[in-house]
Amino acid sequence: MTVHRTIPPYRSYCRPSRSWSACCFIALAFLLAVLPLRATISFTLEQPTDTLVGATRTVIARHEDTLPGIARANGLGFQEIKLANPDVDTWLPGQGTEIVLPTWYVLPEPPHIGLVLNIPEMRLYYFPAPETGQVITHPIGIGRQGWTTPYINTRIIEKKNRPYWHPPESIRREHAEQGEPLPKRVPPGPDNPLGEYALRLGLPEYLIHGTNKPYGIGMRVSHGCIRLYPENIESLYQQVALGAPVRIINQPYKVGRRGDKLYLEAHPYLEEDAAQFQGSLTGVVKSLIKITGENGYEIDWKLAQSVIDKRDGIPVEIGKLVEN
Repeated sequence: MTVHRTIPPYRSYCRPSRSWSACCFIALAFLLAVLPLRATISFTLEQPTDTLVGATRTVIARHEDTLPGIARANGLGFQEIKLANPDVDTWLPGQGTEIVLPTWYVLPEPPHIGLVLNIPEMRLYYFPAPETGQVITHPIGIGRQGWTTPYINTRIIEKKNRPYWHPPESIRREHAEQGEPLPKRVPPGPDNPLGEYALRLGLPEYLIHGTNKPYGIGMRVSHGCIRLYPENIESLYQQVALGAPVRIINQPYKVGRRGDKLYLEAHPYLEEDAAQFQGSLTGVVKSLIKITGENGYEIDWKLAQSVIDKRDGIPVEIGKLVEN
């Protein structure tokens, strides 16, 4: 086991998600055995002023495909692919069905330094060197209701390969009540919910880590920790240095720019944040002011409202630069 810094053992609020039906799990396990997995999705901004990367793509489903399997093979989480394909059956998309891959992203609001975790979007952005314009992004699993990951600025204070899990007493009591008692110390291996790699935050009890249940990525499944696909956390573990800044944000609506065009990307806000975000254009207006500065733009406000109402996670062009 490689430890880059000596710190007391983990007592994290990470928790194994409850088991799904055996047939679904077997189907997904088979699919992931035959699909190639993308360890890293990396983009480079075309212009320094751009804040939009990637492009929406499509694939044609095979008979044996499932939406979660297609999502993982293309660097997406469960919520993302379901929002982009609301009428497609999760477990039986069907031979020949066209699947939309929402691999087009408005970047979170600056600063674009280190790691930025946008909780409602269920996505992590890594900016290894801002001057290069490179962006690496991965889907994440987040805390379930009542265990939301705190919105805070922090840092990576420890990197650990094959971590032990020391479940807090509250989680052990919860599992015992469900008839699933947990030991005080879970060693590395297939039963460890932290997976093979963990990045510890300067925030007591919270980690960015892998998982032994990858189908939970893109869902609210943990007690507040951030989960990544095993291939994604392995890649990130190798790339991120100790001390790297981490910013955890709550930004369901994002405004971006590519060239002279403006885009709006809207995701479902967390249920507990309905009073703050429901149907409101206020945050969008503030973001537009920040991104446009003194430049003049024409905005289709009716279209912007429809994007917020739909909240499917796909960027939509809502305006353009007006020549002075």
